[in-house]
Amino acid sequence: MSSSPSLSAERDYARLARHPLRFWLATRPAFLSLTFCALWPGLAAAHRSLLPALPMLLAGCMLALLTHAAVNVINDVADEDNGCDAMNRDRVFPFTGGSRFIQNGVLSRDGMKRLALLLFCLVAAGGLALVAVAGAPLLYIGLTGVGLGWAYSAEPLKLNSRGLGEVSVAVCFWLIPLGMVALAGGVLSPAVLASGISVGCLASALLYINQFPDRAADRAAGKWHWVARLPTRSARWGYPLLTGAGYGWLAIATEAGILPVAALTGMVTLPLTMVAAYRLWRDHDRPARLAPAIILTIAAANLHPLALAAGLWFG
Repeated sequence: MSSSPSLSAERDYARLARHPLRFWLATRPAFLSLTFCALWPGLAAAHRSLLPALPMLLAGCMLALLTHAAVNVINDVADEDNGCDAMNRDRVFPFTGGSRFIQNGVLSRDGMKRLALLLFCLVAAGGLALVAVAGAPLLYIGLTGVGLGWAYSAEPLKLNSRGLGEVSVAVCFWLIPLGMVALAGGVLSPAVLASGISVGCLASALLYINQFPDRAADRAAGKWHWVARLPTRSARWGYPLLTGAGYGWLAIATEAGILPVAALTGMVTLPLTMVAAYRLWRDHDRPARLAPAIILTIAAANLHPLALAAGLWFG
């Protein structure tokens, strides 16, 4: 195995085996920021009823984060079961290849599975309580999001292994702003429905670029997402297609009057994705050199919904 600083830091995780925070860290909390930022376009769309609905919205934010945490943990369990994470030698830690908690002995496979089930149970209980107040729209949004999150990697559907991972992620992150509006008692208007599409596309692009370093292990484990199916020279086209769809939709929706012109603040992250696309184009077959492109994509996926929310709030 490479002796790079990132992988040396990974092996240091073994010291967490008895640390009281190990269960929290197993959820990959740094990546939960993606969900936290995706909440804001929905909060901006519902800002006129924000204060009366504040307790509901805070509870919804917590459940969204718990759902993302549960999905991260069950993904690690699934990738232990199929052998993917154990075989992964090209990962760019800590961005790809999972949390490595099972492989480095921080938590057992069964311990991780119990944690995932506990988190999903908390989400289900809290979600049903909110649905009792907010009504059917929230039920449909929540069931779809949680169901896709589980099915993304877990048996029997394993959507990512079937080439449906990008669609699943895009739909889940599109639903997050809708859930915030439903919690605030707002109407799921065309503007609200349109507001999360670019957020979903950029979240999906992050998944997509993260699969390049993991490609060899994923192929060996039978995870046939599009980066695994295609030669990397062809697969690199997927990144500009996903990001282009997000920014393109934003331009179309504002031009058509579905979104206010101020929503074009979301375009502020376009330079980040352009530079990331260039780096992926150049280094598609050199996983060790993809960390800068992944970092730029993470930055864009987090900042885009915040910039979009600012435009929706004031527009």
